Amino acid sequence: MIFKQETQILKCTFEKEHFSKVKAAFKDRWPVVYIIEDDEKGQAYIGESTNICTRICDHWNNTERRALKNIYIIFNKVFNKSVILDLEAFLIGYIVADGKYRLQNGNGGQHVHNYYLRDEYQREFRHIWQLLQDEGVVRHGITLLENQDLFKYSPYKILNLDQFNVAVQILTDLKYDLGNNNQSRSFIIDGGAGTGKSILGIYLLKLLIDAKSSPAWTAEEEALDENLSYIIGHLSPNLRVGYVVPTQSFRETLKKVFDGIQGLDSKMVLSPEDVANSGEGLYDLLIVDESHRLRRRRALFNYGSYDKANKALELDEEATELDWILKKSRYQLFFYDSRQSVKPSDVEALRFFSLSQQEDTRNYKLTSQMRCKGGNDYIEYINNILECQQEEMLTFGSSYELLLFEDVEDMVSAIKEKNNKMGLCRNMAGYAWPWKTHKMKLSKIQKEGLYDIEIENKYEVNNAHKYIWNTTQRDWINSENSINEIGCIHTTQGYDLNYAGVIIGWEIDYDPINNIITVSKDMYQDAKGKEKVDEKILRNYIKGTIHLIV
Repeated sequence: MIFKQETQILKCTFEKEHFSKVKAAFKDRWPVVYIIEDDEKGQAYIGESTNICTRICDHWNNTERRALKNIYIIFNKVFNKSVILDLEAFLIGYIVADGKYRLQNGNGGQHVHNYYLRDEYQREFRHIWQLLQDEGVVRHGITLLENQDLFKYSPYKILNLDQFNVAVQILTDLKYDLGNNNQSRSFIIDGGAGTGKSILGIYLLKLLIDAKSSPAWTAEEEALDENLSYIIGHLSPNLRVGYVVPTQSFRETLKKVFDGIQGLDSKMVLSPEDVANSGEGLYDLLIVDESHRLRRRRALFNYGSYDKANKALELDEEATELDWILKKSRYQLFFYDSRQSVKPSDVEALRFFSLSQQEDTRNYKLTSQMRCKGGNDYIEYINNILECQQEEMLTFGSSYELLLFEDVEDMVSAIKEKNNKMGLCRNMAGYAWPWKTHKMKLSKIQKEGLYDIEIENKYEVNNAHKYIWNTTQRDWINSENSINEIGCIHTTQGYDLNYAGVIIGWEIDYDPINNIITVSKDMYQDAKGKEKVDEKILRNYIKGTIHLIV
């Protein structure tokens, strides 16, 4: 598509005496997107309107908005209302990740919708971003921002229809339960890897936090979906809410994300132990991400703190972290996927199944694949391979790249090359090699030439390839040396990558005679992961790990 009309950006000081300039430029009502900002305060508001003259007056009557300095109005005569809504969401998502401003916006109520020539318009959006960079409104390029955690886990992301419908249903049910003073209830959202569970959880939290500070959505605010606007407007503004993340690496990542979002705070991101030790009183709502990684009292590294928490909560010794969540909250939202349970310390799937079948539990389902460009077909393809049920080869379109390497260094080098070009590409593996460098400093490892993983060299038999495991458990994906290391499942679960290099070791194999996947307990190097575990359960853990990283 060739844009016959050039996109324009009108800049104006955000003072009432300057509004005549806007009125002169927009005598005819025309859909626009605008940014009101103050770079000294690091604050901004992004909106859209078909009547900008009236809208800026509404904003001027808002004390928070009036404190901002400049307004940038973006318009093009070929932009209709659908395009404008899409552009508004585009700018919100990227400006949050850019980090120059903290947005005064709520996180809206839009969901993905298609319209005529959307791909062409979105290419123009990237040109608009460049114009804003030239004006000094934003700092970084789009490619860089797309790799930022603030972009990937932003509560301002537009939900797909699957996520949006579940969000509306959850909030409708929560409003009903609160209104009827139901004492306690669990909500279980079942969704496979890459179905957007974390995005939905953070989105819901931000809506609830915004309801606390601004329970009445006004005409001056961005247009919410009518149903969502009504629900949020009638939720109690006094809810005590927390966001629980069982795994350390992902928890540290989300803490950094929350600190970059207006209204959110890293203190809202909790470990299960934080919940257990939170003192008297209940949370009204706990949103639990990666619920399949909640622990039970088995194969732990530290039984002392676990037992102390059970004692403090007056629970028996065998109580689980799931029990802690139930004990310390009125309502619980569990984002769950039984296939992502990869250790014997994880709460058993049967326990979650039992909870899901209780009369007062509400159940929801996420199905649309968001993480993998191969889509649901690819996910099903991998599932079928691991179950030895895939009878034919499939292709997944030109946007998805899948290669098989016969020499591991060829793959590691290819991933490093991809990382140099686009960032956020990492190598990872199942636990088929002992972690000899565990808790060692990188400087010591490098100085002494230590390594964990040794794999034969296809080209030079006597010159094996050597690598080290991840040198940190905290936010490893974003750590400085991660591109030179091999990540394990516990540092990569829940993350999005542009490209992943996957090393499959001797802990898993295929038996062609019986057409089954087999595992080797001896070759599997996670001592706690195989402690008191029979072969059938271990096979499920190892298959689950491969399923997640592939």
